[in-house]
Amino acid sequence: MKQCRRVLAVFASMTIAVTALSGCGAGSGDKRQIIRIGHNQATDHPTNIALTAFEEYIEERLGDKYNVEVYPSELLGSQTDMVQLTQTGAIDFCVASNSILETFSENYTLFNLPYLFASSQAYHQSMDDPEIVGPIFESTKKAGFQAVTWIDAGTRNFYTVSTPIESPADLKGLKIRVQQSPTNVEMMNLLGGSATPMGFGDVYTALQSKVIDGAENNEMALTSNGHGDVCKYYSYDMHQMIPDILIGNCAFLDELPEDEREIFEEGFQLVNSVEREEWVKSVEAAREKAENEQGVTFLYPDTKPFQEICESMHAKMIEKYTDLEPIYHKIQEYNTQYPTDAE
Repeated sequence: MKQCRRVLAVFASMTIAVTALSGCGAGSGDKRQIIRIGHNQATDHPTNIALTAFEEYIEERLGDKYNVEVYPSELLGSQTDMVQLTQTGAIDFCVASNSILETFSENYTLFNLPYLFASSQAYHQSMDDPEIVGPIFESTKKAGFQAVTWIDAGTRNFYTVSTPIESPADLKGLKIRVQQSPTNVEMMNLLGGSATPMGFGDVYTALQSKVIDGAENNEMALTSNGHGDVCKYYSYDMHQMIPDILIGNCAFLDELPEDEREIFEEGFQLVNSVEREEWVKSVEAAREKAENEQGVTFLYPDTKPFQEICESMHAKMIEKYTDLEPIYHKIQEYNTQYPTDAE
């Protein structure tokens, strides 16, 4: 009951916010349908750049009918809030981490497994394979939303305020922020740290006030979100390659005429390609800034001890979610084909 009240409260408050944000357009004689897209990244982040490209593409092709509005930086709430709003149709699309989506569909558990992908090439090939992503992306249709494309979020690694992480033993006793998913909590506890789930927007303050000792994310979190101002050690343990997912409200998507749906599908592919191109450039720039301007030290520990500790999670997941076993083995085929990065 408390959860229901919370969802209703979020829905009401976000509906009011969305109405306020669009009030000027509503009174200006603009009869176009507003399409709202929310995400939690800054305006200079590859995700926002890609969604802006999507906005321009849709308005170029269908601008007489649709007005696309992109809301960055959690303006429409946390990722969990935005997923709930997309479910109800209060907004049309949002970007959510795969880890968040695990709480809405157990099928997304697969992509949260630590050390699922042997290399970034195996990761990209797997995520581009409809046989792998299709059943998972469509698994939330009954919940009112579905994935329309994936977004590269790089490799997740540990970073800390003052303790270098060079082996799993270094995590012992440290409070590490993880994404709000059961898989991430289990991984962190297995590695010896104290898992501290929280929304991404709360992490900087928690690090600054020493509520937590560190977090785990890609390099962009250091610069785009300022975490490198507080955390001075970034350790490439390479524990996860978790995609972000662009999801859409099913009712909106299903009501699109066939010709318009084709244009939207082209737009979704544009989001994917633009974001991936921008990601490579942004990570390179983030590393340079973090090292030279923020004073972050990058560490390269042996990843094998971390991987060995997490191996039990693979067998446990396959045993629990038997429907995912064929998809898991399909990913292993790509791991065999691309065992190390050659990009």
